[in-house]
Amino acid sequence: MIALGLVLVLGAGVWVLLLEPALTRHREMAELIPAREATLDGRRAVVARRERLAVELEALEREIDEASTGFLPGPTAPLAASALQKIMKDLAARAAVDVRSERVLASQDLSGVLEIPLELTVAGTVRQVITLLARLERATSTLAVKDVKIRVAAPGQPRELIATLVIAGYLRPGTSAPPAAERPRSGDET
Repeated sequence: MIALGLVLVLGAGVWVLLLEPALTRHREMAELIPAREATLDGRRAVVARRERLAVELEALEREIDEASTGFLPGPTAPLAASALQKIMKDLAARAAVDVRSERVLASQDLSGVLEIPLELTVAGTVRQVITLLARLERATSTLAVKDVKIRVAAPGQPRELIATLVIAGYLRPGTSAPPAAERPRSGDET
């Protein structure tokens, strides 16, 4: 009787300590097999499309490079802001407006492209301010007029205006300035 009891206790111990964990692990692995097969099939499909994806990536990079030719030169935002200030001073000089103040505003990340805003206050006649805005529109650099505030310089002089413009230039981080031979002139008319 004692021997039979020991055999039963020993059998129950083997079942609980060895066989039950092994069977549980086997059931869990059987449940994971379909998910792992689906993952493997997805990875095989990606590997099969690898060459096509590489060609698409190269074409997309070329398209991005072509689209960013009008962006500001410089690998960092301060250098791009300096280039934007130079462009705006050239455009203001060509439009014969007086630059009263300029201030670089905080840059903003627009999903991988930095927007570099510059607040510029100019004074001039109506024609000069319109000429400046027209030159901004025709600039070869990609510039955007974000805000315009125009007021009369003095109540008795309606021809003299003070315009506060927020002009934004764009920078692709991690790129360097194009060589001087390839760099377009910003104030040229097209």
